[in-house]
Amino acid sequence: MGFLRPHAERIYALLRIMTGFMFMFHGMQKLFGMFGGVPPGAPAFVIYVAGGIEFVGGVLILIGLFTSPAAFLASGTMAAAFFMGHVIPAKGNILPIVNQGELAALYCFVFLYISAHGSGIWSVDAARRGTTSRAVSA
Repeated sequence: MGFLRPHAERIYALLRIMTGFMFMFHGMQKLFGMFGGVPPGAPAFVIYVAGGIEFVGGVLILIGLFTSPAAFLASGTMAAAFFMGHVIPAKGNILPIVNQGELAALYCFVFLYISAHGSGIWSVDAARRGTTSRAVSA
């Protein structure tokens, strides 16, 4: 089924933009206490380091600036969040459906894909280079 193939670059841009947008809000929650506030019992490391990566990385991915390195860092952050926040508390159970780590696992792999793909269209990186090629990366 290739009926959406002609729109693949625009669909990818929407994926990048919306993923960055949603990730940014997780950072705002931790750093600024918005949207329900800081998760209870969160250590300062999580609040400031992970929250900073989520907020700044989310903004960079959203606007498409330095997308590949920002997404790679975000992917690693979410891998760490998955293991530290879900696998370890679930006594080593690695299944996301059991340890409630679906969101962290999904973010990890979506960011890994974004890192490999690059900024794409509708991005600051593409505008800086004067191109609309999907191969644009930071």
